[in-house]
Amino acid sequence: MLFVVARGPEDLALAGAIPDVRRKFSRIHAFVTDSYFHAGYVRETALYDSITVTAHEDVAYPSQRFGIGVHQLYQGADAMRWSPREEQARSIDLIAYGRTPPSYHAAFSRRFHDDASAHLYLHSPLGNLAGPSVHLERGMLFKLLHRSSISLAFNLLVEPQGSRPRSMMVTSRWLESLLAGCIVAGHRPVSRMAEEMLDWPGATVELPQEPHAAADRLEAMLASRDGFELQRRRNIERVLTRHDWRHRIDRLCTLMGWTRPARLEQDLGHLQDLAARWAD
Repeated sequence: MLFVVARGPEDLALAGAIPDVRRKFSRIHAFVTDSYFHAGYVRETALYDSITVTAHEDVAYPSQRFGIGVHQLYQGADAMRWSPREEQARSIDLIAYGRTPPSYHAAFSRRFHDDASAHLYLHSPLGNLAGPSVHLERGMLFKLLHRSSISLAFNLLVEPQGSRPRSMMVTSRWLESLLAGCIVAGHRPVSRMAEEMLDWPGATVELPQEPHAAADRLEAMLASRDGFELQRRRNIERVLTRHDWRHRIDRLCTLMGWTRPARLEQDLGHLQDLAARWAD
């Protein structure tokens, strides 16, 4: 069997790079992350027996266009590896990484970088977007998140930049921040995916539409920190019990009729033990 992990539909072309791929592999499957980009599906998609897509709304197109099996499977996070083992001092008040809407970033920079503010706003801590050091920097990122009180996250339709396709999907940033025990504030996606994945009380905090007012709201939250400790524990526990990649692999085994490996059974048990440390 050949299993392809595809960041976007265009990566499904990988199967076509193997000569006589259908003769060499009796079954070909793939997991597609950015499955909402319908224009990216390549002709090699037809080589697959089935693929998984991240949104329910993305199932119909590849199924009808290429006549293959399509299943819905959400993204996950490596919670077993990167969940906090104990609470850290949260010395970073506000963290932003990856794409941050420019008007919000400007407002937060003016407010929190000023010498009159007691709060620390850390942004863009990642130094490399490609190459072998990207994986190494993941450790740094999670250690920063473990030490952050509030993590910013905005859906892809808030001040969109560039020409990349956009979707109301729950990206890895949301899961990583929640896993680290951050309070997640911004504008959450408005979608079935968000309602199903982020459905516990306080999972996200909606900021005002106006950036200056959003800075006011963050400042007030940091001044009171009301309920932060309980929410942190809840966020960590929910990601461990529901959104680790091992839960996705477990569901994949069910969808495909595969036998669950013994190692997966052990890991799922370990996730339960880790989650129990953070239960409300």
